[in-house]
Amino acid sequence: MGNDKPSIIYYVEDDANIRDLTLYALSHAGLEGVGLLDAEEFFDACERAVPDLVLLDIMLPGTDGLQILSRIRRSERLSNVPVMMLTAKGTELDTVNGLDAGADDYLAKPFSMLELVSRVNALLRRSQRSIDATASNHKLEAGPIVLDVDAHSVQVEGVPVSLTLKEFELLHALMQNAGRALTRAQLFEQVWGSDFFGGTRTVDVHVQTLRQKLERAREAAGSQLETVRGVGYRMRP
Repeated sequence: MGNDKPSIIYYVEDDANIRDLTLYALSHAGLEGVGLLDAEEFFDACERAVPDLVLLDIMLPGTDGLQILSRIRRSERLSNVPVMMLTAKGTELDTVNGLDAGADDYLAKPFSMLELVSRVNALLRRSQRSIDATASNHKLEAGPIVLDVDAHSVQVEGVPVSLTLKEFELLHALMQNAGRALTRAQLFEQVWGSDFFGGTRTVDVHVQTLRQKLERAREAAGSQLETVRGVGYRMRP
């Protein structure tokens, strides 16, 4: 991403046939995939090198995919790595649960390899655009919330708040436009881009988790992020 070195993608999947086929498709598209059987192998690999993206099955032996995702989002080294869930659990509730847990995208099995590669490339592009767009910015403040773009950190009255990549981008978009109501479509376009395979419901899910994390640092911080009925959301200055 951003140079000639291929992106490294970790794929955690216990079904060898699916894992090998997916890794072949990624390799054919010029992407470097590493297949991993379970949570232990995955976190051992992360100690050696942080991936550019993670593909994650939910139903795994031992620690399941949602538990792995939770550990990723709590990890200082891994919290900003994009994660796509690849799973047979494909209902709307399963999708919402995955996004609530911090996934950046969700693809139900059986899936087309062409669609998978397209989504992977879309996630990698959005991740790189986020890095490029914020590279020269500095700090933003709204009430007790301080967002440092250069450090990619958020604090509420000095208390660090751990956010996923998309939660950080969403908060950044809202704080850049503090006092202005943004529609769900505007937020969706700014944070996920037109190539995202989702809907504006994704914005609501991420706003909910973002509020909860801000409130855990300080209850009043969550109220900085206001719902504008019939429009979208607004960050109070």
